[in-house]
Amino acid sequence: MMLSFTEENYLKALQKIVLESCIEKVGTNELATALLLKPATVNNMLKKLKEKELVHYEKYGKINLTKTGRKKALDIIRKHRLWETFLYEKLEFNWDEVHEVAEQLEHIKSEKLVDKLDKLLEYPDFDPHGDPIPNKKGEVKVQVKKTLSDVAVGSSCKMVAVKDDSSSFLQYVIKVGLELNSEIVVVSKQEYDAITVIEVNGLESIVSQIFTENILVV
Repeated sequence: MMLSFTEENYLKALQKIVLESCIEKVGTNELATALLLKPATVNNMLKKLKEKELVHYEKYGKINLTKTGRKKALDIIRKHRLWETFLYEKLEFNWDEVHEVAEQLEHIKSEKLVDKLDKLLEYPDFDPHGDPIPNKKGEVKVQVKKTLSDVAVGSSCKMVAVKDDSSSFLQYVIKVGLELNSEIVVVSKQEYDAITVIEVNGLESIVSQIFTENILVV
């Protein structure tokens, strides 16, 4: 079944919400927010995806992927995250640059190319942002994480992923001195507005609640 880039992006967005929120069904407004689209636009596309038997969907109801839809979605996510890893590890792109390029490369159809890419990278479990990479069978390695905002004052943790993979946020993360597997100590937190002081590599930084809610740690 040939799908348009837009259809593939919808399937990918649905599956990402499922993976990140650990839910089976997604609301139309939630999907629209993830895609930065109006709910009416999303409803029209969902009708097309339903006709192709890729989603289970009734108007104003929750959405979930069919078995075929889930497989296609995981294939797209796998390609996207493998390309991000390749760009970062082999071509020395910065981690704030890889997402936009991978958005283009994820639509390549060659299964052989993707399998060769996976082998070249030695079958990685996680991409440069810490997101899990589905294997060829669609299996995803689960890592129990929490946000930095949930870490108590005086405790330490390790950054393993980010929620926001936008270029502007990733550049700010770099400015703070963080990268994957960095150790973080929560020095203090304001009760009023959750402004937090963190220590990374011996240096302290003041960060906002939005920042701490987008850093995933173990």
